This record gives sequence, C-alpha cells and structure tokens, in this order.
Amino acid sequence: MSEQLFRLDAGFQQYGWGKIGSSSAVAQFAHHSDPSVKIDESKPYAELWMGTHSSVPSYNHDTKEPLSKIITEHPQEYLGSSIINKFESKTQLPFLFKVLSIEKVLSIQAHPDKALARVLRANDPKNYPDDNHKPEMAIAVTDFEGFCGFKPLETIADELNKIPEFKAVIGEELAAEFIANIKPSAAENSSEYESNRKLLQKVFGKVMNSKDDFIVEQSKLLIKRAQEHPECFTEKDLPALLLNLNEQFPNDIGLFCGGLLLNHCQLKAGEAIFLQAKDPHAYISGDIIECMAASDNVVRAGFTPKFKDVKNLVEMLTYQYGSVESQKMVPENFDRSSGQGKSLLYNPPIDEFAVVETTFKGAQGGVRSFKGLQGPSIVITTKGNGFLKNGDVKLRAEPGYVFFIAPGTEVDFISEDEDFTTYRAFVEAN
Repeated sequence: MSEQLFRLDAGFQQYGWGKIGSSSAVAQFAHHSDPSVKIDESKPYAELWMGTHSSVPSYNHDTKEPLSKIITEHPQEYLGSSIINKFESKTQLPFLFKVLSIEKVLSIQAHPDKALARVLRANDPKNYPDDNHKPEMAIAVTDFEGFCGFKPLETIADELNKIPEFKAVIGEELAAEFIANIKPSAAENSSEYESNRKLLQKVFGKVMNSKDDFIVEQSKLLIKRAQEHPECFTEKDLPALLLNLNEQFPNDIGLFCGGLLLNHCQLKAGEAIFLQAKDPHAYISGDIIECMAASDNVVRAGFTPKFKDVKNLVEMLTYQYGSVESQKMVPENFDRSSGQGKSLLYNPPIDEFAVVETTFKGAQGGVRSFKGLQGPSIVITTKGNGFLKNGDVKLRAEPGYVFFIAPGTEVDFISEDEDFTTYRAFVEAN
C-alpha cells in the first residue's frame, strides 16, 4: 500500500511584482519548510506553486520524487477513476494551488476558456503554453486589493461625464453613444444586456487600441487631475489609487483600462473572489491563497512590459459587469468534517477545484476529523502549529508545510495552538 498522506516540497517564482525578501509570505513559507532556501532580502518572492504543473512541480519531501511521477505510476490510487474519467488525465492534478505575496500591481489580464486556449496554443505556443482554461479563485490571507471585472455601467458613464481625459481617450462620439444607450437595469441574458456588453466592448477596444503617445499625454493630465482635483472623481479612493499605480507604471494604459474601467476590489482576510475565464482582473497588493485550473496562459492588457495581445483580449472578454460584491464568494460550512475548530468551504461554480479553510480559534489542542474525499487534495499550513494524521502516519504541520492527501483518505487535523490555520484544495467529480 502506497502512502495516503505525505509531505510535499513546493517551488516558488520570483516575479518582479512580489514582496521583497522576508516581508513575503512566499519567502517565509519556502524557507521555513526548507531551511536550505536562503532568503535574499533584495529579491522579490511572488508565488509558491503546489501541484503537478511542469513549470514549477512539487516533490515528495522524503523521496524527492516529482508528484506528477508518483501520480503517473499509481493513477487509480492518487487520482481515482472518477477524476481520471472526468479530466482525461492519468498524470496531472486538474488544479494548481498557489500562495501569492503582492507588492506591486500585476498586469491587467484575462485567461482564455478551453476552446480559445487550444487555438492560442496551436498558433503561438511560446506565449500560450497550455491548452486549458484558467478560472481562478483568490482568498485573502491579509488585507488585499485588486481589480476584478468591469464596473457597473452607470459608474463608467459618470466617469466619462466627469473626467475629460477619459472622454478624450474614448472619443466624444463613442462616449455620447455609450452614455445615451446603456441600460444599467437590463436583465442578464436579455437583448438589452447583450447590447450593453457590445457597448462596453467598443469602449474597452477603443482604449486598448489608442496610440501610445496619446495615452502618455492623457495619463499625465489624468494624474494632474487626481493630484489637484480629487473631487472630480465619484469613487473617493480612485485618485489615490491612480497615483499609486502611476508611481509603479508611469503613464501606463492600465490607468484607463484598469483604474477607470475595472472595479477596485478590497478584501479583508477570509474574503474571497472568483474570476471566470475571460474576466479581466489584476492583483494590486496583499497576500492571497489562489487556486486555478492547471494552466499558465495569460492575455495581458496593461501594467506590464510583457507581450500584450490586444486583438485577442478585446475579442475574448465576457464583458460582464457589476459590483465587487457580486463577485465575492460566500463560504459555507464544510459538513464532511467534525470536531473542534471550524472548516469553511469556498466552492466556485467550476469542476476543477474547491478550497477548505480550517481554523482552531479558541480550540488549542483541538482535533478536526475529515471524511475521505472522492479525489486528491493538497494542504498548506499558513499559521500556527499542529499535525495531520492518517492511521499510524502523523506529520508535523508548520507555516509553509505542504501535504498531499490521496482520494478516500480520512485525516485528522490536530492543533497545537489556536492560530493553526490550513487551506486545502481538492477536486471531486461530482
């Protein structure tokens, strides 16, 4: 019988937007779980990757075997027939689990759905290495801010009326068409809603296809307005946000396609948002737990020196719009666990993953027992100390320690202190 519960070593990425040195949760976790990882206090530590993705694979902590190899050699045991049949793979997990530590804004981006991902990879494998979609969920570990989805249409119309630089980029004619013809109360899937989306696409497309020198000129004026006349902006936090973003990426198109068109989302620890494939978003600051379908495809729009695929981006977005609140996820109690502590389920409307947060506030020395799940899972400890136990196997769990749990495996989470906090990503066919 192979191991049903074992510890993993996870790798990290040092993208330029990551938090620097030991201020990064990613760096702290990487070093604490493997003391041979020395933190360079001058370098960014952006992402911890947990899973089977070939870019940064995870390994069995004891044997140093890649998780993908372990799964490939024992697919029934480590994926289960229902997962193999549903996702048509005997070698890979269908999800990629991450921790992100964000110091600077990431590029404004969206991810293709499955059909488009296959086309993009076939045509441009260098920029699009995967043929899978990439819906994703972010759970705030610390205070977090980002961009998520298009603002309500009436907010965009209000900005066009009040901010001359925005109207200049869109053009008088299109601005007037948008303001006059949007129907903010349109029911989803109605003809009016479709018309709204087409108008929004025209506005976004006009921004994205603007000439660089014109964007620079209007950005300078926009930033001057934010500094000298913040009262011009309906959203009170928008002037400070624009100034902050402009310090990181001076006179960037992201000020318009992000700051003026996308929702500014602020989450407290424990709050979560779900982003479908083809939804525009960007993370600005904070530490998050992120889970996504296993893909590394990104179509970028702004705040980046990297390749921007404007044509595909403008064509592919859903152009759904609405408030930040409409994109937040409400966790529910996870009823396949019992005992001390608390387990909350974040369950997005997709097949590839869900995430359970387990905490032990007021339950030092508590035990929470989990029934076996019908698919594989990965667990990371983010705070406190404790153990994971299955039968005779009892593994110490400290911040940054990562574990794999096989399908059908009953596990006890045992806290040594009330700070003990874990996140568990899993997949089930039903």
